Amino acid sequence: MEAAWPELEAAARERRRELSLPGAAVSERVAAGGGRLPAALLGLPLLQSLELSGCAALRELGPGLAAALPALHTLVLRCNALGPAGLGPGLGGQLPALRLLDLSGNGLEELPAELGGAEGCGEQQQQPAAFPQLRSLNLSGNRLRELGPGLARAAPQLQALLLSGNRLRALPGRLLPPAAAFPLLSRLEAADNEVEELGADIAALPALKSLDLANNRLTELPAALADCPRLKEANFRGNQLRDKRLEKMVNGCQTKAILEYLRAGGRGKGKGENAREEARKKKREKQQKKDGGEGEQDELEAVSKLLVKVLHVSENPTPLVVKVSPGVRDVRPFIVCCVLKGVNLNPGNALKRFLTAQTKLHEDICEKRTAATIATHDLQLVKGPLTYDVQPPGELKITPLGRKEIKAKDLLRQLQLEAEEQRKQKKRQNVSGLHKYLQLLDGKDNYPCLVDAEGVVISFPPITNSEKTKIRKTTHDLFLEVTSDTSLQICKDVMDTLILKIAELNKFTLENKEEGSGSDNEPDALCGQVNMNPGQNTQQSFPLVVEQVRVVDTDGNLKVLYPSKTDLTTVSSLLTVIR
Repeated sequence: MEAAWPELEAAARERRRELSLPGAAVSERVAAGGGRLPAALLGLPLLQSLELSGCAALRELGPGLAAALPALHTLVLRCNALGPAGLGPGLGGQLPALRLLDLSGNGLEELPAELGGAEGCGEQQQQPAAFPQLRSLNLSGNRLRELGPGLARAAPQLQALLLSGNRLRALPGRLLPPAAAFPLLSRLEAADNEVEELGADIAALPALKSLDLANNRLTELPAALADCPRLKEANFRGNQLRDKRLEKMVNGCQTKAILEYLRAGGRGKGKGENAREEARKKKREKQQKKDGGEGEQDELEAVSKLLVKVLHVSENPTPLVVKVSPGVRDVRPFIVCCVLKGVNLNPGNALKRFLTAQTKLHEDICEKRTAATIATHDLQLVKGPLTYDVQPPGELKITPLGRKEIKAKDLLRQLQLEAEEQRKQKKRQNVSGLHKYLQLLDGKDNYPCLVDAEGVVISFPPITNSEKTKIRKTTHDLFLEVTSDTSLQICKDVMDTLILKIAELNKFTLENKEEGSGSDNEPDALCGQVNMNPGQNTQQSFPLVVEQVRVVDTDGNLKVLYPSKTDLTTVSSLLTVIR
């Protein structure tokens, strides 16, 4: 007899469209059911989003999933024990609405036939696409050695393909069939594999904008890479390239310089390719004319590129320092900080746009604050030096944004009650993703906090920062802080993106004269995406200044310096950094 699943009964009764089953909590029931999803799941035809991650007992989906859940657009099955045989029966048929599929961390050695695995390639040529609307496919953290051309037929509208942490030897390899494939693929990540060869057919991906092949076994780059018409970001760090000049560009993530170097005949090209360079150039020019003047657009992008200037610690008479206590190691160990000067938040809705952008970054790159958390402060209200420390929940006190002073444990309880009330109002099984970060401190004996020189807590990550250092319309200089319990690199990547976003907003504010000043009390709430496309009438202005901030241990030994010479390179295609 199958174990009871009250979660599924409640979902059916309440006609829910979202379902998230925590792997640890359901593992025993999955094991008792033969390592597959419960049959009752097939009785939820309205389901649009399904997640079951971190369940070591889950070995197969069971038959009929695709047919039973026609409205499913998000399927997240991270860190389970699914193999190709276990995926096949569940994915058999069509999932016409599926847009996101996450199978990362399952130990897959090959793809199931439904995703273009070897067994299904011949059959798929005669069948309609199994995933006609799939936009994002995450296969990271598996054991894949190659991908067949069947994937392009199964998911023709794919825009993001994530393959990091596998055992791939070549790219694209057999991924691209003879006919045109992946016309919309703009993001391809294959870091931390065993890739020894990047094939010239990489240029057959017309929409490719971001390519990550860090930490592989590449010794050269193909000249055809320069023929990728839209490539803006390329990461090849951690490869032992023979051409040391090219390797230096790679380590600086200078994508534009890399492409120009290859285009001009730099080393890394195969023999005989120099003779064909002129033909390639003519082909590119012809393609640009065909696309309606993309060359002119590229020139416009170059003219309107954003500028920031880095002020080094050695040039700063009063540099800000953050001291880290040993206690944060077991709670939230990673922090990156910097100062950004020259921001204009006063005109019109500039402050509202700033807060909206920060919220959107929390939703996207910070993964609803579970991967990292951003805190922004008015520098004039920050009293340094600062200490990144831990305090017991019953002793840590903070005055959160828009609230009165409160103990951390009481604040967390309030927020959890508010999240639960919202869940009930919206008839969801679990609290929304927006509130998942509240669970990150569960079971912790101490909570992290950033304390100023006066002993006042100005930040309580990942929960809130303080009313004391709140940003207002009159704020011009910012202290930026990013923390994470995952990795230092995530902090740096988020900080890079945050600085780019602020630079875009600042440029938009300067170029668009607005009336009215609004108020300082703009809500930090979800809003629509901000339109930040700059106008053509560019005003001259001084660049923003990013001041380096040192993070040191209690003995004064340097732990992190941001931005270092290798930081801000991930956004170098959109941001010019004067160092």
